This record gives sequence, C-alpha cells and structure tokens, in this order.
Amino acid sequence: MVTHPARVPSVGLSSAGEVGMTERSWTRGRPLGKVWADRMRGLLNTGDHPGQQGFARTGASAVVDCGVYADGKRMPGDFTPDQALEEARGREGAFVWLGLHQPSEPEMTAIARTYGLHELAVEDAVKAEQRPKLEQFNAVHFLVLRTARYVPHQELTESSQVVETGQMMIFIGEQFVITVRHGDASELAPVRADLETQRGALLEQGPWAVAYAVTDRVVDHYLDVADDFEADLDTIEEGVFSRERSAPIQQVYQLKRELVEFRRAVVPLQRPLAAITSSQGVVPKEIRRYFRDVQDHLTRTVEQVSSYDDLLNSILQARLAQVTVDQNNDMRKIASWAAIATVWTAFAGVYGMNFKYMPETQWKYGYPALVALLVLITVLLYRALRRNGWL
Repeated sequence: MVTHPARVPSVGLSSAGEVGMTERSWTRGRPLGKVWADRMRGLLNTGDHPGQQGFARTGASAVVDCGVYADGKRMPGDFTPDQALEEARGREGAFVWLGLHQPSEPEMTAIARTYGLHELAVEDAVKAEQRPKLEQFNAVHFLVLRTARYVPHQELTESSQVVETGQMMIFIGEQFVITVRHGDASELAPVRADLETQRGALLEQGPWAVAYAVTDRVVDHYLDVADDFEADLDTIEEGVFSRERSAPIQQVYQLKRELVEFRRAVVPLQRPLAAITSSQGVVPKEIRRYFRDVQDHLTRTVEQVSSYDDLLNSILQARLAQVTVDQNNDMRKIASWAAIATVWTAFAGVYGMNFKYMPETQWKYGYPALVALLVLITVLLYRALRRNGWL
C-alpha cells in the first residue's frame, strides 16, 4: 500500500495539460553528477525577471501549469509563477492558478516567497503527511485533502493493494490559487480543461471556484473507489460463506487494512467541508452552494465506508468462528479414531501380559473369535460416532 510515492518533480508544460514528462525520463542517459549540477544551477538562477529568484530555468520544475484567468477565461501566453502573479495584480478580478506536482523544498520555498505563503503551510505542502484540514494564515486559506484511487487487480490476495492514496494541498488567496499534488490519484488536467472550456461562468467566481472544482474531483474519486471496493467485498463474502471457503482469513484482514487506509482519507474531510459551507464572507455565497453538493457526496461515501467496515468486521468474526468450528471438527475426528484404536490396544494389552492361566488361551478358535469380536465392536462404535456427527 503506497500512500505517498517518491517525490519526482515533473517537467513544466504549456497551458494545454497538467501532466508533464517526469524527471526520471528527462535524466535518462545523462551522468548523475551533471543532472544534480544542472538542477542546483536552475534553483539558484536569479533570472532576468524581477522576483524570479529561485525558479528553475532548466526545465526540471515541479510547476506543471501556470495560468492567469480574467472574466472566466484564460489569458493567452506562458507565464512563470512570478510573472503570472504580477499580471494578475495588474488586472481587476484576475487570479493565478498555479499547479505543482510533488515540489521539492527549494522550489516550494521560492514560490512561498513570491506568493507570501506561511512557512508552516509550506512545510506541510512539502512533507505531504497531513490529515485533511482547513487553516487560515492571514489572507491565505490552506486546504488539505487526501486523494484516493482504486488499484485494479486480477484477484484479491494477502498482499493486494486495493486503494492508493496521496495528498492534495490548496492555497487560496485573494488573487491566486496554488494546487500541490502528491501521488498519481486525482490528476487535475481534466479539471482545468473542464473549467476553461465548459464552466467559464463558475471560473469567474475566482480562486474559490478552483478550490471547489478540485475538491469535487477528489470526492468523486472517493465515490468511484467505494463502488469498486464493494465488488471486492462481495467476492470476499461469497468466498467466506461458500462450501469451498476459498477466502482465507488473511485476505479478509488485508481488505480491512485497505479500508482503514481509505477511511483515513474520507472521514476527516467532513470537518473542513463543514467549515467552508458555514463560513460567512470568506467563501462566495454561490460557491458555498457548490461545496454543499460536495459535502453531500462525501456524506454518502462516509456512510458507505462505515457500512463496509461493519460488514468486514462481521465477515472477519464469521471466518474466525469457522476456523474454530473446523478445528473442533478435526479434534472430534481425531478423538473418534483414537477411541476405535483404543479397543484394539486394550485387548492387545490384556493378552500380551503372558500369564500362565488366561481364559481362552488354549481354545482352538480363541484367536479368530477375538478378532471377530474386535471387528464387531469397531463397526458398532464407528456407526455410533458417525450417527452423532463425529466422523
């Protein structure tokens, strides 16, 4: 179960997409020393534009898209983060949407210096080990979400990864919104494309409209994961209660661990969404209505997760009870065969004591009669034990 994949910055792209070529492919075939030297020169490059200090110019950047929006439309041209902010400040009602993917600490520090982000929020954005929350640092709101996606698999095993989680951080300011994504879940290219082409009226509402669209994307993925998770749950349930009992207890426990991971992403998000929908004056009234719809979807997912957890607990207890019953049945069978063997052992012990005067030792038919008697007792005892369900 991979919660936070390794931090690999992406190469910046034009405004057409959110996903860029990874640094791994960019550095393929180049000496490692040269790669690190180029990266450090890029981070320390002062640039020609005012306020550009700290931004990479070699292409190895966590910035995957940076656009300026005014009147619900994206302004043409490519901008660096500092250029975009300067452009937005020169236009009334304009704002910047800066998309980052797994930024390094120097990159995030440079962006924080330009946009006036608090150092505590910057630390959280780099480490990506936070619970869902909503905090305010002066005029900037910091929203943390945990992303989730379902990992397809042929069959559920004791080590199957069912849910992969990551994190999404959103900085919402007066004239900017910065999205920081960790992990591969909930890519934002479709969100940006949908807002730019289909929902210009919503985009006119400003940075909080982007925050809503990103949150809606994350929560919609929760619903998809919950639906796919139910299919695995049905498979486990059928395996536990079938006659073959093909679902071992390890699979049930593994599925429960994956559900716990998913629950950590879903349940804590209720409080930040409640704070957003109840806020007055901070979030535009129209956007709060959209957030209430997201809150309804989240509530549905929380209810599904709770029901799945209860069902998995019941399945786990039922499987443990089955194991106990199977062990008892095995012990009853062992005890039954031991009782049958005891009859033969008892007669063998008596007639193996070598006393001079013992009944029937001199009888011509003594041995056949004894064997016949033992066989009769064995048959009667076997039938009695089988009738009582011991064999």
